[in-house]
Amino acid sequence: MSKPLLLYTAPTPNGHKVSIFLEELKAVYGDVIDYDVEKINISSNRQKEQWFIDLNPNGRIPVLVDRDHKPEPFNVFETAAILLYLARKYDTKGIFSFPVGSDDESVMLQWIFFAHGGVGPMQGQAHHFRNYAPEDIPYGKKRYIDETARLYNVLNIRLQGREYLAGPGKGKLSIADLNVLPWVRVHKHAGIDTLDAFPNTKAWVERLLARPGVQAGLQVP
Repeated sequence: MSKPLLLYTAPTPNGHKVSIFLEELKAVYGDVIDYDVEKINISSNRQKEQWFIDLNPNGRIPVLVDRDHKPEPFNVFETAAILLYLARKYDTKGIFSFPVGSDDESVMLQWIFFAHGGVGPMQGQAHHFRNYAPEDIPYGKKRYIDETARLYNVLNIRLQGREYLAGPGKGKLSIADLNVLPWVRVHKHAGIDTLDAFPNTKAWVERLLARPGVQAGLQVP
């Protein structure tokens, strides 16, 4: 029997954002959040096939299909949009988000957009120039490694005296954290061997990686 949700994904930072959140939701809400997984081999460009383009015209993973949506299944693409969709529809207790329209929600959204427009694209370019570019381009490598480090320091500034990115006081775990953690945890792939220069960011990463839901999500697919 099909589960309520279907996730098309791959073992990448963007894929892990969604699988981590799904596992965190499952820990709270049980089988209401159960999901099937279909692994997409992005090296074979399966995500460029027409059936996938019909799900996401951008031809990128992940894509979430909400099979329980009425009157017909509903497709969601872009990781931040998927996280927000899941939070607003399935996190009915507001465990991982904040009241709509509140200042805390605004802060959460600011950090989601910071990661979506900054950390992911810049670190992705660092990965490319360091590991996949067909020729060695020192300028490209330095440009994006340096920018990734700068963005890690922005997180470090925000996390001074805090445990999480959004919420009053020391904050609370929210999708703002889950939206950027999968990138920062693979910092070595981006040419940043250690997070020692960013002690608040380092402690935050260690705190999140200790969570069973995060650990489970990183095993998907």
